[in-house]
Amino acid sequence: MEQPIYSTRAHVFQIDPNTKKNWLPTSKHAVTVSYFYDSTRNVYRIISLDGTKAIINSTISPNMTFTKTSQKFGQWADSRANTVYGLGFSTEHHLAKFAEKFAEYKEAARLAKEKSQEKMDMATSPSQESPGGELSSPLTPVTPPMEALNGTDEICDTTPNSGSRPEPSQNALAFAHSPAMTKHWEAELEALKGNNAKLTAALLESTANVKQWKQQLAAYQEEAERLHKRVTELECQSNQSPVIKCQKTELNQTIEELEATLRDKEEEMEKLKEELENMNDLMEQKDTLTQKLEETELRGRVLEEQLAGAEQRLEENQEEQENFRKSLRTLLELLDGKIFELTELRDTLARLIEEAS
Repeated sequence: MEQPIYSTRAHVFQIDPNTKKNWLPTSKHAVTVSYFYDSTRNVYRIISLDGTKAIINSTISPNMTFTKTSQKFGQWADSRANTVYGLGFSTEHHLAKFAEKFAEYKEAARLAKEKSQEKMDMATSPSQESPGGELSSPLTPVTPPMEALNGTDEICDTTPNSGSRPEPSQNALAFAHSPAMTKHWEAELEALKGNNAKLTAALLESTANVKQWKQQLAAYQEEAERLHKRVTELECQSNQSPVIKCQKTELNQTIEELEATLRDKEEEMEKLKEELENMNDLMEQKDTLTQKLEETELRGRVLEEQLAGAEQRLEENQEEQENFRKSLRTLLELLDGKIFELTELRDTLARLIEEAS
C-alpha cells in the first residue's frame, strides 16, 4: 500500500525538451509535492498533482541527485521520465528540508535495492536447483502502484466589512445582510469545489485500481486453479521422486500465499466501496449548498431591486419637498411685500385723517 510520508508546497518546472536549457512552468501556482512510500514494492516516489493532472511522477533511484541551484530553487534528473524537474520554494528552509528528505529516501532506496539484489542472488544460487529437475520458483504477485495524491488545500474564511449608512426602508435593511450571506456561501462553495476536485481524482484513481485489482484477482484465481490441478496430477503419479515432492511443497506454499493475497485484496476493495459511498454523500451536500447559494443570490437580486426602487422614491420625495420649500419661500416674499404695502397705506391714511381734522 502506497502512503504519503512527507508533503510541502512549491512551484513545479520541467526542462524544455527542445533546448534542454530553459525551464517550462507546469503549474500556475504553488502545488503540493509529496514523497510516497510503497511498502509492498519498497519503492519511494515523488508525486504532485495540479487538479487531476499528474505533473510529477518520479521514482527515486540510488543514482539520482538533488541539486540546489539557488537559495530557493532545486532540481533533479529522472532518466526514466527522460526529463529534469525543478522546484521553486517560498523559503530557503523548505528547500533545505526537501533536499534532506531526498537524500534520506535515496539512501533508503539504495539499501532496499541491495537487499533485493541479495535475495535475487540467493534465489538463483545452485543450492536452490533440484538435481536432474527444472528450477521451480513461486509466482510473485505485483501490486499496482497508487497514483492518487491526497493534497491539502488551504481554505480562507473571510468576513466582509459592512459600512453603516441610513437605509430608507426595512427591505433595504434586510439587503444590508445579503452580501455577507452571499460571501459566506461563496466561501463554502469554493471549499466544496476544492474538495470535489480532490474527491474526483481519488474516485478516478480508486476506480482504476479496482479494475486492476479485479484483473489481478482473476489472474490469481486462474493461477491457483492451475496449481491445484498440478498438485492433483503430482499426487496421482505412483512413483514420486524427491524433486516432485519438493515441487509439491512449493506449489502448496504458493497457493497459500495467493489465497492470503486474495483475502487482502478483497478487504481493500471493501474499503474502497465505503470511500466511494462517502464521496457520494459529499457530492449530495455540495449540490444542496449550491442550490442554497443560488436561492440566496436570487433573494439578493430581489432585495437590490426593491432597494433601488425605494431610493428612487426617496429622491422623488426629496425633490418634491425642495420644490414645496421654494414655493413657500416665494409666497413668504410676496406676503412680506404685501404687508409692507399695507403698512405704507395705513400710514398714508393716518396722515390724511390728521390733515382732514
